[in-house]
Amino acid sequence: MRKRVGKIIKWTLLGLLAVITVLVIAFWDLVRYGAEQGYGQWHIVWNARPVEEFLTDPQFPDSLKAQLHLIEEVRKYAIDSLGLKDTRNYKTLYDQKGEEVMWVVLACEPFQLKPKEWTFPVVGAVPYKGFFDKAKALALKKELEAEGYDVIIRNPGGWSTLGWFTDPILSKMLNRSEGDLANLIIHEMSHATIFVKDSIEFNENLATFIGDRGTEKFLIDKYGLQGKEYRTYMDEDEDYLKFVDHMLRGALALDSLYSTFQKSDSLAYKRMMKENEIRRIVFNLDTLSLALTSRPSQRYKDRLPNNAYFMNFRQYQAKQDIFGDEWRTRFHGDLKAYIKFLSEKYPFL
Repeated sequence: MRKRVGKIIKWTLLGLLAVITVLVIAFWDLVRYGAEQGYGQWHIVWNARPVEEFLTDPQFPDSLKAQLHLIEEVRKYAIDSLGLKDTRNYKTLYDQKGEEVMWVVLACEPFQLKPKEWTFPVVGAVPYKGFFDKAKALALKKELEAEGYDVIIRNPGGWSTLGWFTDPILSKMLNRSEGDLANLIIHEMSHATIFVKDSIEFNENLATFIGDRGTEKFLIDKYGLQGKEYRTYMDEDEDYLKFVDHMLRGALALDSLYSTFQKSDSLAYKRMMKENEIRRIVFNLDTLSLALTSRPSQRYKDRLPNNAYFMNFRQYQAKQDIFGDEWRTRFHGDLKAYIKFLSEKYPFL
């Protein structure tokens, strides 16, 4: 009897091993990528040091200590006054030594504002792929461009591990203004509170909305409506929103152009029309009435934006009016109540 049970266990284990082996072979690229990402996350988390060590270090600049105190202030405010989840994040600091730590690849169809998506366990389909290795990001960019995609690589100011790790402060965050830093922290904490599978555009737009409104509320509560810090942030934000609105209108113009293309149109013709439209969008940036810059088109003097660039604006900004209307009409501007409603409506993953 024991021998029979032993054989059953043996063959069961061998069967499971065979299944696991087949799955690893079949999904080797995903397994390898997951392992690389896991190591990258672990490396940063492992090498991050407690914030208290920096606060008690006499060699650490007072200006940066003030930023660390601000992050804790914002974190507590987001939990107590906005109702965001306390994940114990931002209790450690990782020294980037002036270097970037993550590169995110975004790709889009050449004549359609349709992003390429990658599918991963838990989070589902996402329109980007992140790396902790710059060379791997550049290699993927080259590969996708060879396939005809429009591609960009961006360096995120921060990211959320959605509660899988305790997210550290990245040292480059400390170079931000008070409003920008508060916005980043609230944005990332929003992801750890509300995150819907297979809905990156919803998730990013919502985190943008909560980050923007939450930062305004934080600065008003701290400094008042006439406070210099609040007014400075709002002036900068007003310029940025004009810029965003222009780019979203540009995306619509590109949609309209691409819809006119016929199968019989040559590739050269489509590329020419696309470039002309993007040049028009960039040129018209200088017609915006901005307080802080007079010629915003100059940022593109060396290289025109592409479809992936415009698509990225949609992923973060296209639904702001939808959230804003619901927040004002149904919740009368009560952000904490709105966040509570959304977190109950959309269970986390």
